[in-house]
Amino acid sequence: MNPEKIDKRKPTAKKEISPTTNPTEKKAEEKAKSEAREIVVPGQIVAKGLDNLPGDGTIREGQNIIAIRFGLLNSVGRLMKVIPLTGTYFPKKEDIVIGEITEITQAGWVVSFGLRASGFLTLAEGSREYVPKNADLTKYHNFGDLVAVQVVAVKPKGIDLSIKGPGLRKLDGGLVVKINPNKVPRVIGRQGSMVNLIKQETNCNIVVGQNGLIWVNGRNAESELLARDAIKKVEAFSHIPDLTEKIKEFLDSRK
Repeated sequence: MNPEKIDKRKPTAKKEISPTTNPTEKKAEEKAKSEAREIVVPGQIVAKGLDNLPGDGTIREGQNIIAIRFGLLNSVGRLMKVIPLTGTYFPKKEDIVIGEITEITQAGWVVSFGLRASGFLTLAEGSREYVPKNADLTKYHNFGDLVAVQVVAVKPKGIDLSIKGPGLRKLDGGLVVKINPNKVPRVIGRQGSMVNLIKQETNCNIVVGQNGLIWVNGRNAESELLARDAIKKVEAFSHIPDLTEKIKEFLDSRK
């Protein structure tokens, strides 16, 4: 018999097969990374390389992006931002704010919303109805009334407001929760996720003002107080990841 033929070819190396990435798990991982927020201080390097872009609260120095304020690091894609933890509110066009009628003139209503400069509602922008010049303006808005209004212009001498947009109105009843204006984005959440959660779990109507005043109106005092406590908890723990889930657990435990 012929001896067995020996195969002198080099054995083929086995190709290492990486486990298939589950799309759901990948999205969850990316979401977790995007929601993880680190507290940074001025001068701290928050990103390296030219792939990232400097956003609010950051600057570029060479290859690095540097924080220029104290706050929470928030990365949105390639854009690096620092959300301040302290500071005052500065009005911007199209902001929704909550304020109090503090003065009435022949031309309209003065609205105070926590700034040295008050805003002004003209007769044309102060009501969806036509307001005659000689009308009794207290029939529309009286002293001490709380209103949700929109900033339409910021001028050196004052701030022009309007009450004509969707959801803008006089706010009757309920209670007002005051928070740091810089925590407002966290209370609102991504695409309104946080505030909608609190609304659903407490059955409360909630209007969030960019100036840090939040109006809560529920079926009873207990539901309003629960919503208030949830909002204050968001303010206190705004720096931690997975906050929406933690607030859901908190609300479930209080029911």
